[in-house]
Amino acid sequence: METLDSQGWARIFESCRESAYHLEMRDHYAVAEEAADMEKWRAGEWGPEQDAESKAGWLDLMRAAAARGVRLRRVRIVSEPVTEYIRFEHEGTPQNLAAGEDIRWLPRSRTSGLALPGNDCWIFDGSTVLFNHFTGDGAWVGNEISTDSEVAGMCARAFESAWELGVPHRDHTLV
Repeated sequence: METLDSQGWARIFESCRESAYHLEMRDHYAVAEEAADMEKWRAGEWGPEQDAESKAGWLDLMRAAAARGVRLRRVRIVSEPVTEYIRFEHEGTPQNLAAGEDIRWLPRSRTSGLALPGNDCWIFDGSTVLFNHFTGDGAWVGNEISTDSEVAGMCARAFESAWELGVPHRDHTLV
């Protein structure tokens, strides 16, 4: 397992030529860099401007990839009713869309027939998979990169199956 810093994330996206697809399957993420943002959001002191400022580096990375023609898609599989974290994430999604990501939401109740990987993952150009590992309470542990063609194929098929069932953000209403 390794830990990608912001430069590592930049390198992997800069090497991407065609597609970067993200499959998110957790209802709660407790990543340290979002803790203060969540507190401000809970206090009603958080809006689109603060969200965009907080994740400016990420949004810049997405804009640069999109400008090179990389197709950026993300599916968020969520339990319903959604958690507080998912509400926070949903509220910040317009900034991701504006940066070039296409995002869909998929209620977990519609995924029973899908074969999904055991961890959240990014699939780059259909050939490299970056798994994100978390503790049970949502803290980020690290990354694992695989270039195994069978693993990449399985993850790509899982993503496409989830994407097909997902609801575009503009049409999605939180439950």
